[in-house]
Amino acid sequence: MLMDQPNWLKQRAELTPDRLALIQGNQQLTFLELYEEAKKMAAQLKNCSIGEGDTAAVLLTNRTEMVIAVHACFLLGVRLVLLNTKLSMAERMYQIEHSEAKLLITEQPFAEEHSQDPSVRTAQIEDIQTIKAEPLVKEADIHLDDTATIMYTSGTTGRPKGVMQTFANHYFSAVSSALNLGLAENERWLIALPLFHISGLSALFKSVIYGMAVVLHQKFDADDVLRSIKDHQVTVISVVQTMLSRLAARVDNCPESLRCLLLGGGPAPYALLEECKSKRLPVVQSYGMTETCSQVATLAPEYSMTKLGSAGKPLFASGIRIEKNGAPAENGEHGEICVKGPTVMKGYLKNEAANEESFNDGWFRTGDIGYLDDDGFLYVLDRRSDLIISGGENIYPAEVEAVLLAHPAVDEAGVRGADDETWGKVPHAYLVVNEPVEEQELIRFCKERLASYKVPKAFHVVRQLPRNASNKLMRHKL
Repeated sequence: MLMDQPNWLKQRAELTPDRLALIQGNQQLTFLELYEEAKKMAAQLKNCSIGEGDTAAVLLTNRTEMVIAVHACFLLGVRLVLLNTKLSMAERMYQIEHSEAKLLITEQPFAEEHSQDPSVRTAQIEDIQTIKAEPLVKEADIHLDDTATIMYTSGTTGRPKGVMQTFANHYFSAVSSALNLGLAENERWLIALPLFHISGLSALFKSVIYGMAVVLHQKFDADDVLRSIKDHQVTVISVVQTMLSRLAARVDNCPESLRCLLLGGGPAPYALLEECKSKRLPVVQSYGMTETCSQVATLAPEYSMTKLGSAGKPLFASGIRIEKNGAPAENGEHGEICVKGPTVMKGYLKNEAANEESFNDGWFRTGDIGYLDDDGFLYVLDRRSDLIISGGENIYPAEVEAVLLAHPAVDEAGVRGADDETWGKVPHAYLVVNEPVEEQELIRFCKERLASYKVPKAFHVVRQLPRNASNKLMRHKL
């Protein structure tokens, strides 16, 4: 049993009250101001009949109110389900119902969509802020073993799985990252990735643990980000491949204050890394996932040039091994990446079958393929062989195929990634049909059931799909 701790934001506000916590556009909050705002919202949320032990779903874009809402829920002892704003209504409702969320905290236009559904109480963030409530008397402590956040990751079976991330996972993720990347005296971390992704949300935990300001952007725009780096003396920025290539295209040299571009979301092309090297952009590759609460391996800055293309070594207190046919692989041998340590999730919510399949003697089997070199550096070859990473978003072919197979004209469906200059990869569908069907009809059908980034960008009608002797679809042959 891990020990309890005082609420992190409360303690940070006591330690460094006047230090900047959050910058978004012209709005700035110190840690004391953020704590006061969070405490006020916690009291307002309590009036919405949620309290310690309950679950709330958050469906908000990157805005100051989302940061306040996250901390307000923690002050109440409420665990959070972070909903992807790009999901369809059906996808969101599954996650809300599966997690047993008692309240949906949202904004327009989502509030209007959900107001028609009586199965979950919906509260618009602006309305919450107008509630007159008695001040919060006692804040909930941090129980490190407790689930703090739940994020749903699409499963290969087509049903999303709820990843339970504990406060301990978030704490060790922040501390391990600092031990590897170091911590500058005036650290400022820019986040233009969505806060509903672990790479975005983890910055909020780092902020209160480090006493560091987060520079928050609603969305990524290369020119806005470069201006923000200069104006706010940003030291670290989290990026995925598409963001990095757009930033690299707009600079000749690294901005003066910037000491690290932390790259996640899949391996980057070697040519892009070489371009960044020539422009002295300090790209630090990392490997992680929702299940490991962000990075579990990161290339230490001193190796960023000599080990170009590597995701580095495991962070302190974490372990990585490569397994081949159930046994540890030799250096240089390709196999499944398995990870272990305090940042690995508690498990999948209400999914014992997936937990049994994913864990082996304390090791989490990622399903990703890679190898360790003779110096122990990790190289990631493929993200879950069938996984499509499109602009940093994960797309599982099985999920898209399940939707296509629900269409009456489709007998068989296969989906794989196709190269795309803008997004890295985009999904293409290969279909065996029983009657002619218009592409626009398939697009409409998919858009009603899937997030827009998961909708195939091309549909190919074929006579048959490639299958092996066990009748299993061989997507790599599509």
